[in-house]
Amino acid sequence: MTRKTLAAVLVATIAFGGQAYARDQIRVVGSSTVYPFATAVAEQFGKTSGFKAPIVESTGSGGGLKLFCAGVDENTPDITNSSRRIKASEVENCAANGVKDIAEVVIGFDGIVIVNAKAGPTFALTREQIYKATAKNVPKDGKLVPNPYNKWSDIDPSLPSEEIVVFGPASNHGTRDAYVELVMDPACEKQPEVAALAGDEKKKACQSIREDGAYVEVSENYTVILQKMVSQPHAVGVLTFSYLDQNGDKIKAATVDGQVASYDNIASGKYPVSRPLFFYVKKAHLGVIPGIKEFIAEFTAEKAWSKEGYLAEKGLIALPDAQRKSEAAKAKELVNLKL
Repeated sequence: MTRKTLAAVLVATIAFGGQAYARDQIRVVGSSTVYPFATAVAEQFGKTSGFKAPIVESTGSGGGLKLFCAGVDENTPDITNSSRRIKASEVENCAANGVKDIAEVVIGFDGIVIVNAKAGPTFALTREQIYKATAKNVPKDGKLVPNPYNKWSDIDPSLPSEEIVVFGPASNHGTRDAYVELVMDPACEKQPEVAALAGDEKKKACQSIREDGAYVEVSENYTVILQKMVSQPHAVGVLTFSYLDQNGDKIKAATVDGQVASYDNIASGKYPVSRPLFFYVKKAHLGVIPGIKEFIAEFTAEKAWSKEGYLAEKGLIALPDAQRKSEAAKAKELVNLKL
């Protein structure tokens, strides 16, 4: 459906700047990780642009992309945030529902951190130890067996003698995908017991999370995980650096493979569990919903997303200067996504 066709079929009832629109507020959905950043931009945009502040919802990356790809009518979101890149299957789903012109912008980096309450024990973990704590099946005595580890010290005597209780993101969160990709897969694939496996068999072996209560899935906003950490000092949580950065008075992070989760270590790639963050724009809504281009310009302005910008105060790790310049140009032109 072309933009002109879409505009013709929408019920244009709202006057804005002398022009009629289907609705007068941008709708943004998606990643809980990106939510604080999108909210901050929306608030600033509402104060300074002359447009209404966008409505921002935290639905998880997968949930946001599902809503975004549902169609092009005015009841569907204009923008979705994601803490992972859109999948080919999601692009196909979008296209099947008429969402064919999509622009992608990388906004910065974030790290995945293993945290616990300030009052809890200090953890120095490897990705292999994290994998062994949370995988459904683990290698033992030459074969894969149901996870037998109940305490961290069962995995390695140097670790705290604390029951393994991990509050982590459910499958609707992009952070879960990144956790699997950056922690589970690399550690699992090094195991001799997995080397002979292939395809779906290897994927199942490496990516299945234990279901015996040691890993507690949280499908809501990450503030729920934060609350669990504070109330249960023996437990750990899988969160993002931005939440650690904003709540350093309540929680602390484990080192991972000997690296501290810090702004500089994530920006440089030294910290091993980090990933880029994205937003996706439905180009069919340009000119139909007011302010989309202007909102994107605010998000990608140096005053917002640079090292000194107001999003850095929220925990966003800025892109290198050259990449930020390139992404800003993409955002201005809204170049069509190419996987």
